[in-house]
Amino acid sequence: MKAGELFASSADLDSPVHRLPAAMKLWIAVAMVVLVALAPKAWWFVPWGAALFLALVSGLSRVPARVLVGRLLIVEPFVLGVAILSLFQENGVSIFLALLAKSTVCIYTMVLLSCTTPFTAWIDALRQARVPSIFVTTVALMYRYLYVLLDEALRMRRARAARSFAPNRRFDWRLLASVAGQLFLRSTARAERIYSAMLSRGWR
Repeated sequence: MKAGELFASSADLDSPVHRLPAAMKLWIAVAMVVLVALAPKAWWFVPWGAALFLALVSGLSRVPARVLVGRLLIVEPFVLGVAILSLFQENGVSIFLALLAKSTVCIYTMVLLSCTTPFTAWIDALRQARVPSIFVTTVALMYRYLYVLLDEALRMRRARAARSFAPNRRFDWRLLASVAGQLFLRSTARAERIYSAMLSRGWR
């Protein structure tokens, strides 16, 4: 299975949400993230109100729920990892719940935006907003080579699986850590080669 198939785009569907201008959707999403993130903990109605709004937009977008939830679950473990640290503070449970709700709403906002807006439209909207070109170029390159790295990771995983037998879960985790380390080294080497190639072609 190709990496592109794992992250099949839903941005080409036809719905009222998809037809909205990309710049409008981008800045509404940014405003929602900022509002939810900066809302005081006592303002519990802000993340819940944002969640209801996102549920309505999700229905109008016609993007399958399994796609939206699947992408959210990819990032949710990192949210839990950060939120769990708050349990060691005073009033840790209430802080944990607030962080979990806010972070989930913010991430789902960006997931929904990515499922209803082609990436090229994101880039055009950022350029129209006079975002520094170095930032826009960096984001575009990250997106371009994300699928290359995913394909590389899948090939390495298949190669390891074909040459190794995992008798227990502990060995399987060690195998995964080894693949991740090798992928980091290969990614760094690839980035250096790409940067050298860009410089040789006059990129500054």
